[in-house]
Amino acid sequence: MTQDQKPVGHKKRPANYKGKTGDHVQDMAAAKKRLDLRNPWHLLATGFGSGLFPIGPGTAGSIAAIPFWMVLTYLPWQVYSLVVMFSICIGVYLCRQTARDMRVHDHGSIVWDEFVGMWITLMALPTNDWQWVLAGFVIFRILDIWKPWPIRWFDRNVQGGMGIMIDDVVAGIIAAGIIYLIGHHWPLGLF
Repeated sequence: MTQDQKPVGHKKRPANYKGKTGDHVQDMAAAKKRLDLRNPWHLLATGFGSGLFPIGPGTAGSIAAIPFWMVLTYLPWQVYSLVVMFSICIGVYLCRQTARDMRVHDHGSIVWDEFVGMWITLMALPTNDWQWVLAGFVIFRILDIWKPWPIRWFDRNVQGGMGIMIDDVVAGIIAAGIIYLIGHHWPLGLF
């Protein structure tokens, strides 16, 4: 592997770095050009292209996960759970592979982790109506963007494909817990 082909990873610039502020933007644009949506790993990792949305790709990926979730709701909950577990396992590989191909760890266009986080969150809805879906979406996105403890710990300390996936899985579990508590134990419910 040549120097030009090495993955960038969590490479941080030195504190005294005097480069142009556009360098990071150029690096991210170059990484995006390395994507090939004909490659099934890249297609899945980018959420069928939803992660290529120029503004808020994680939010776009979370929204794109909802129609797939609607299909999952027709499955028995045991099968739904198996699909989510399989999606986590395959996600570790496809996110790692796509990040390697892009030469950037956890590029914003990799949104398979948002798909899985949303599917975990929406498992806990008390009813499958749009108000609860919206509440789940908002809670998940707040947790995914804000990254309170322990989500932030996983984001900073776990590397590779698992590192890309785990913070969104944990955010999904916490969001599901919040939705469950509000929907099943809040006086009079939320909606």
